[in-house]
Amino acid sequence: MSAPTPSFFRRNGLSLVLAVLFLGFLAGQMLTGWNADNESRMLSGQDPLPLREYLLSGHFISATFENWESEFLQMGMYVLLTVGLRQRGSAESRPLDPAEEEERIDPGPTPWPARAGGMARWLYANSLALAFMLLFLASFLLHAWGSWMHENEERATDGQPPVALVEHVTGAQFWYESLQNWQSEFLAVLSIVVLSIWLRQDKSPESKPLAAPHRQTGT
Repeated sequence: MSAPTPSFFRRNGLSLVLAVLFLGFLAGQMLTGWNADNESRMLSGQDPLPLREYLLSGHFISATFENWESEFLQMGMYVLLTVGLRQRGSAESRPLDPAEEEERIDPGPTPWPARAGGMARWLYANSLALAFMLLFLASFLLHAWGSWMHENEERATDGQPPVALVEHVTGAQFWYESLQNWQSEFLAVLSIVVLSIWLRQDKSPESKPLAAPHRQTGT
């Protein structure tokens, strides 16, 4: 007798819960950012913005994509760095000895790019890192656009002339916004790489087994 088919949530629970958390926190950011921006506008004698206009403002666009760009940069770089670099004892690293690596392939159809060879296979072989890099680039450009809009909105409030986009993205403020997030993302990755050497979380795929010695590398 075959085992019952797992429920939809059982099969997709991780992505569903993460999506709900993302949307919930994004909604919270929208509302709190809207209120905070309107408080600032009223203090400077301006009329408050309706929510729809706020979501198209530099304040919201800059803050949103400033964070997204750092997340996609972190994940893309992590995917690439873990290809060739190792950390002895970390659950996040491939084993030091190539002979200890095991590639698990379940029964089922092989994706067509893997069978096709040539450029299709190369693109598929690097598609995860490429996807993260494209998402990073898109978020970076949207952050630059939103941050530029926000600076010119503030300059207009102060009666100053607008600045060109090139002037803004070569200025200290834009790179301060980016670098403050980039450094925190790589600190977070460094933390899990190093802490997983000695610490455990039972049943997590990001952790080594409880009985594994600290020197064991990989999960």
